[in-house]
Amino acid sequence: MTLIVVIGPTAVGKTALCIDIARYYGIPIINADSRQIYRELKIGTATPTTEQLQAVKHYFVGSIGIDDYYNASMYEQDVLSLLDEQFKRSSIQLLSGGSMMYIDAVCNGIDDIPTVRDDIREKMKRRYEEEGLEALCKDLQRLDPEHYETVDRKNHRRVIHALEICYQTGRTYTSFRTQEKKARPFQIVKIGLNRNREELYDRINRRVDRMMDEGLLEEARSLYDKRSNNALNTVGYKEMFAYLDGIWSLDEAIERIKGNTRRYARKQLTWFKRDEQIQWFHPQQEEILKYIAQYE
Repeated sequence: MTLIVVIGPTAVGKTALCIDIARYYGIPIINADSRQIYRELKIGTATPTTEQLQAVKHYFVGSIGIDDYYNASMYEQDVLSLLDEQFKRSSIQLLSGGSMMYIDAVCNGIDDIPTVRDDIREKMKRRYEEEGLEALCKDLQRLDPEHYETVDRKNHRRVIHALEICYQTGRTYTSFRTQEKKARPFQIVKIGLNRNREELYDRINRRVDRMMDEGLLEEARSLYDKRSNNALNTVGYKEMFAYLDGIWSLDEAIERIKGNTRRYARKQLTWFKRDEQIQWFHPQQEEILKYIAQYE
């Protein structure tokens, strides 16, 4: 049994290639994009088109609502359960996306950190609103000094999550982070897609223009009341909200989306290139299917 994992930066061309692979093998595509999983986020996340979704079965695209709680650990369990069933139908399965943590969760496993209860989450949300980030950082320093030294203390979501675990379990967040790679009952073949920088950046810029033509502004406006939702802390929506708040002009917001998307693509490539198991290809290379064939 083999799981083909197609990864690469945003706008590189993963969807088109994966549809070709899925059609060739008669298998579905398991999505590993942590934002495309939300049904309300269609245009700004470049969700596969209606035609693409009809051509090939996709899992974890538009499967939950924006108000639903979901994380990488839950995704890991959901995908492993799905693979148990799918491998009964075909010895080749396909997972694709650009969300580094979601891909790592399936390939390597994720620490068994408890799901945070709703009451704890609400309590910490109120504390953040009333006391601010600095007070929460001091609390984390008291409860888990080891994690305090390494956490991004400007990222309130990470600080809050660590505190949620501390208060819910009575243990440090650090104690749950073993970072041990978990064994999988299938082999994993990783295919990385990349283009030269000029080509990739041009694709990103044109994709943003297309999103605007398709109604990104209207989509963001419809979600404006939920802009504090973590799922909307995402390139494309953040900039549109800034425009709606009167901070930037529309033209500036669009240019910011392009620049921040390019920056995110560089971050993705930096992360992926640490993984020596990835075999890299240009998306249009015919060798990709030949490469996969040796693992059938």
